[in-house]
Amino acid sequence: MPILPKPGNLKDPDIAGLFSHEDPDKIFSDLREIGHGSFGAVYFARNVITKEVVAIKKMSYNGKGAMDKWQDIVREVKFLQQLYHKNVIDYKGCFIKDHTAWLVMEYCLGSASDILEVHKRPLREIEIAAICQHALQGLTYLHGLGKIHRDVKAGNILLTENGTVKLADFGSASLVSPANSFVGTPYWMAPEVILAMDEGQYDGKSDIWSLGITCIELAERKPPLFNMNAMSALYHIAQNDSPSLSGGDWSNDFRNFVDACLAKSPPDRPSAEELLHHPFISNSNLCDVINELIYRTKSAVRKLDNLQYRRLQKLILNGEHADGNETRDSVDADDVVIDDTSSQVLKSGSLTSHNSNTASSQSSLTSFPGNVNDITSFTQVEGSVSIPYHACILTKYLKPSNLVYVKYSTPSASSSSLDVSPSNFATIRTTSIVHKQIKEHEHSNELREQFTGYKRLRKQHQKELHTMETKFAVEMEEHKTKLDREYENLRNKFAKELERLRITHNQELEKKVMLLLFKIQIFKMYLKPNFNRKLPQHCYFLSLYLFRDTTEGINAW
Repeated sequence: MPILPKPGNLKDPDIAGLFSHEDPDKIFSDLREIGHGSFGAVYFARNVITKEVVAIKKMSYNGKGAMDKWQDIVREVKFLQQLYHKNVIDYKGCFIKDHTAWLVMEYCLGSASDILEVHKRPLREIEIAAICQHALQGLTYLHGLGKIHRDVKAGNILLTENGTVKLADFGSASLVSPANSFVGTPYWMAPEVILAMDEGQYDGKSDIWSLGITCIELAERKPPLFNMNAMSALYHIAQNDSPSLSGGDWSNDFRNFVDACLAKSPPDRPSAEELLHHPFISNSNLCDVINELIYRTKSAVRKLDNLQYRRLQKLILNGEHADGNETRDSVDADDVVIDDTSSQVLKSGSLTSHNSNTASSQSSLTSFPGNVNDITSFTQVEGSVSIPYHACILTKYLKPSNLVYVKYSTPSASSSSLDVSPSNFATIRTTSIVHKQIKEHEHSNELREQFTGYKRLRKQHQKELHTMETKFAVEMEEHKTKLDREYENLRNKFAKELERLRITHNQELEKKVMLLLFKIQIFKMYLKPNFNRKLPQHCYFLSLYLFRDTTEGINAW
């Protein structure tokens, strides 16, 4: 049996060519964690050479399942290297350091799932149409290359500063179509993907199903069956009728679009290119819809930033930890003046809140400053932090009861308002949000382990099924050989019997022919006029006797 190379082995030139040999710590600085999932963490970073802002996805291939993790990394890098489209996340490169792959991609503000969590309400129909239009353009490109995304959901649909929607997270993607692997996120998975191990292959139409589920997610904030256990949801998706939009003041075009995406049979689903011409997409005026959505979300997050800044400012001015509770009460009184959107944002934390459902937020590159050039970094000096007045990002997770003293510059304008640049997309992640994210990550890992166990059981079942099929095929072949042998013996036996009967029949036929010829000769003699006069009387009776069909008669004659 051949020995497999160790994970991270770059001796193979084809594999080594996928990765950069430079030290990523020397190239990227200002790393801040902005997301977390089963694969690892996502960081905001800046390229110290080009000053470009990027997102770095760190994926460890050490420990349990190292070889599988390494193969997943290699597959994703190969996939990303082949892509270049305005609606697909841009790939910058990949570095290897300390059994960890640094996958560098373009930076995005956040995902559609993050926006849902900020506003705490479904998106408007025209906003869903705009997101779907961009996503369909990306899927049309992928499917045209014969590739399948296999994990389309709101958490993997990212938005950039200029209002472009990008497909991201190709860790589950397939380099070829059709495919037959059982991969994806359960609630968004197409029926043919669930049944792939039993009923063969699937193609890009599985992404169309996932897009239909994503539409329901954006319209109802949760995908169908989300209240079910993941394994139960898989069974229902495969066995029951397709879901549809429930309630809401949605147009017939939108409902028809979702129903078309969620056709149970893959051949009945339209392609991504065909859906671009659907009335739901083509009849809508989608110009600047995404930009307006981003601006509206930024405004909501900025109000939270202002609230948190004023709260921190009052705590610092008091200068006493004992006054923390009183200060908190006074700040809470200010919260009343914030509108509904702001109060909802306060609960969620920020655009990059990881309170979004676990399935959607596992692999999204969540938001941080949109234009990082307008953000001043924090420098910590012996327990104090120097923060310019216009900065509204904390890189430390501070507990309310254990705040540090902060030096800040007095703003030239009124301290009651913050002069935050419109290009900043700031966020504050409180301790409670971080704790909740950790819990969700643990739940995500449990779900992933269950899913992995399910796939392992499926593979074991398929292996046993293949063994039984092979065994029965051998037995069937043996039985067929035995029946063929018996058939051949009977055929030979019947052939011999037939030959014997044929010989007997021919012999009897020859005798009858001879007798008939004899009778003809006798009859001809009877026709002669003098036949009876020349023969004695007893010869005449003898000839009559010989007319009988007997061999003895012929021989006697």
